[in-house]
Amino acid sequence: MYKYYASRRTAGAEAQRKWQAMLDEYCKKYPDLGRELLRRMRGELPANWQSLLPRFKPTDKADATRNLSGVVLNKLAPVVTELVGGSADLTPSTKTDIKCSHDFQKNTPAGRYIRYGVREHAMAAIGNGLAAYGCIIPYTSTFLNFIEYAYGAVRLSALSGHQQIYVMTHDSIGLGEDGPTHQPIEALAMCRATPNLIVLRPADGNETSGAYAVALQAKHTPSVIALTRQNVPHLPGTSVEAVAKGAYVLKEAEGGKPDVILVATGSEVALALEAAKKLTGKKVRVVSMPSTTLFDQQPVDYRRKILVPGVPVVSIEALSTLGWERYSHFQIGMTTFGASAPIKALFDYFGFTPDKVAARVKAFLEQAPKLSSAPYGPLPTHYGAVKAKL
Repeated sequence: MYKYYASRRTAGAEAQRKWQAMLDEYCKKYPDLGRELLRRMRGELPANWQSLLPRFKPTDKADATRNLSGVVLNKLAPVVTELVGGSADLTPSTKTDIKCSHDFQKNTPAGRYIRYGVREHAMAAIGNGLAAYGCIIPYTSTFLNFIEYAYGAVRLSALSGHQQIYVMTHDSIGLGEDGPTHQPIEALAMCRATPNLIVLRPADGNETSGAYAVALQAKHTPSVIALTRQNVPHLPGTSVEAVAKGAYVLKEAEGGKPDVILVATGSEVALALEAAKKLTGKKVRVVSMPSTTLFDQQPVDYRRKILVPGVPVVSIEALSTLGWERYSHFQIGMTTFGASAPIKALFDYFGFTPDKVAARVKAFLEQAPKLSSAPYGPLPTHYGAVKAKL
């Protein structure tokens, strides 16, 4: 047995020598392609990739983050050539096609866009295979609710440390008339509960760029980017860079220590800002939390600066409230399935309007002095890799 394995070692070394000689010859013959290949083999991103990330101003036209995701992809794809992806028969809805390339087919094998058909699990599994092979950063896409069809492969991405970007659109009851079969309620909580899976729900264009920046640098971690169907405004103070912190103060309370902190994600960040205006007589801080995953990994001091101990915290998200008790004393979210109606009617019915959110916050604050401080949730030592005596 020893002789057999020794012979295989010798044969393997010879095969590696021949392969290295072939690679060296290729790089001499095709220096530009050779440099690109070696870069991708090393797992390095192009030198100028961050300069390609779009940045938006509050005066820019409101847009759905699924559309903004398509803008970001098409800014990155010509330079970040390892981006190869596709959608589960939802390309017109997920906005994931890349215009600098074409479809991958039998006769066009250089194409970087894959039409997966209605097969979410197979799509995510193929993405895992591409990531495992190397030199490719795969992205795959469907509606957020349908990530549950793919979840066996999504979990394997996280378990195996495969860098795959899951571009998930139609991320809340805000998708409207398609109704509760398409409206995700528990899907994001399930993703957040999965170890080694970065979950990002950007509020606008800058945070969408920031989400891709995080996902591209997560070499051994898959990412889920949850995106809206409905238009959202570009908000003052949002930041591409701040997304990496998981949460940051978007609007500071005027006049000192806040009376209440509103923390929200995605399309509900704009809602939190509007609700804050209606909380007259209260000093309100608004926090955008695009990623609970990344926030959990921040130092304790940073988390204490964002969610101040002793200050009532209210979370606002048009998905399941499960998990938000870790960050807030009171949760405004979904505890039932959705319904089929236009978005404005749905948000009004389920209480996601500035007036209704403000009224619920006021009612909560009237009872806040009676609450124990024990439920306060942003500081347990089990968060991420942070260990501290609190």
